[in-house]
Amino acid sequence: MTTMSPNDNQAFFAHPSAIIDDGAVIGDGAHVWHFAHVCPRAVIGRGCVLGQNTLVAQGVRIGDNVKIQNNVAVYEGVELEDDVFLGPSCVLTNVSNPRSQVSRKAMFEKTLIRRGATIGANATVICGVTIGRYAMVAAGAVVTDDIPDYALIIGVPGRQRGWVSRHGHPMRLENPGAVVRCPETDLRYTLEHHARFHCLDIEEDAPLPVPLATGMVPYRQLNSRKSDRAGNS
Repeated sequence: MTTMSPNDNQAFFAHPSAIIDDGAVIGDGAHVWHFAHVCPRAVIGRGCVLGQNTLVAQGVRIGDNVKIQNNVAVYEGVELEDDVFLGPSCVLTNVSNPRSQVSRKAMFEKTLIRRGATIGANATVICGVTIGRYAMVAAGAVVTDDIPDYALIIGVPGRQRGWVSRHGHPMRLENPGAVVRCPETDLRYTLEHHARFHCLDIEEDAPLPVPLATGMVPYRQLNSRKSDRAGNS
């Protein structure tokens, strides 16, 4: 089934069980799967995937190539930049102190998830934070504070346990200023001034080159190689 947006005639796929309200805008090449609900004034970019039983609330803005897995609700106040990945059943909130008796619909708190970031399965993001570009929030973690670009967040409450590459691999720095390479792509990264971790070969807002946009080696296989090297050294 191919559906046309009522606003601008963009083509996207929507499963017959999906509900797309009038006034929603969905970009070319998007896929909206079983029992998803896209509310009025939601704007969804090109090539996005909304999994089964997902909700995109009114006024939410989602960039291009965003993947939202099953059972995720993106409420008002949440913004997703390009290339964000939301794992199955992760939770995004919009009020820090919710009460049934107290209406706070006019004061939803903003949460910004920046380009390329990943929120793992069953993780929870407490509202009012910014999650940096290419950050990785592990499955089940609880995010309560802002997260820098490329940070790896683990635990409850979530704490930074290092840095990851754009391909999601841990980067082991011997010291600040050292240059490390992603084990999958050989792209170079460094940490400047104990704070800014970044890629030396590709601008943060630039898309990946086509040859690097498809995974090449499984994560656990790379970890196994590192263990073998450590054991034989």
